[in-house]
Amino acid sequence: MDLKNEINYSLWCDFIERDFIENEMRSLVEKKVIHGATSNPAIFQQSIANSGAYTQQINMLQANENKKIYEELATTDIRSAAKLFKPLYDKDANDGFISLEVDPTLCDDMMGTIEEGARLHSYIGYENVMIKIPATKAGYGAMKELTSMGISVNATLIFSPEQAKYSAQALSEGIKKSGKDTKGVVSVFVSRFDRLLDPELKQKELATGLTGIYNATLCYHEVEKIKNANVRTLFASTGVKGDDLKKSYYIDMLIYPKSVNTAPLDTIEFWQEEGSKKPSKVIEEQECLKYFANLQSKGIHMDQVYNKLLQDGLSAFKVSFQELLDKVKQ
Repeated sequence: MDLKNEINYSLWCDFIERDFIENEMRSLVEKKVIHGATSNPAIFQQSIANSGAYTQQINMLQANENKKIYEELATTDIRSAAKLFKPLYDKDANDGFISLEVDPTLCDDMMGTIEEGARLHSYIGYENVMIKIPATKAGYGAMKELTSMGISVNATLIFSPEQAKYSAQALSEGIKKSGKDTKGVVSVFVSRFDRLLDPELKQKELATGLTGIYNATLCYHEVEKIKNANVRTLFASTGVKGDDLKKSYYIDMLIYPKSVNTAPLDTIEFWQEEGSKKPSKVIEEQECLKYFANLQSKGIHMDQVYNKLLQDGLSAFKVSFQELLDKVKQ
């Protein structure tokens, strides 16, 4: 089944690295396995720290400040990926995107986020670049403003249905104001719920490996209520840790209409060989609410879980970003 054409489902790669873009990523695009890609500070930190492909450019940029060096490295990769994906984007503007995240220390600075997002997008010079913005109170305003300028936006670090709702609303309002075919994705993190809660669920003799799926589905329903064809749910953080679940589990369970899944490279490779290629049954909203009502009755309070995962996510990206800045200056 052609999932892309039948239900508007896309698989994007949650990884970027210079040699990979020119080799394996190109092959995955040509074989129509992936339809886009994303990046974040943690991905760039790992790539730049572990790949010799950046050494020459780092050495050439040493006269610059740390953040300028990072931006030159990152935008070089993003521009290369954008060029690779451009034919896909030209054929179908729902896909062919590469995402670049703004400085994570700007997560509570709306104007700073808008300025940096617009500057980076203009500097890269490809319209199939999505600016990635964390779903904070300041982030919602930045999402709306950037999309109103015709810049496609990836709303990220979304854990709660409330974040999904506010992000989808902000993106939709901005897109309508732009009068252009601007796109937005609402990136809902999935697997982190199960990694956090499964040990406690086991102790309470409750089923494991389900919270991330039910929560992601609730968020999906919130996005769908917006009824804007240019805003899609993106399921992120879909790699499996450990052997309790099939490696492609978070792809197989969330093949929903009008959605994207952005997965790590090894997860995509496994999915190619052994994963499901059929649409998943979308779990009804009432069934999701019933699941979380049961968790509440067992003493698991999702508001606390949402807040912890968001704060942990923001902190982790800030730490990775600082490590990255420290790495690029010799």
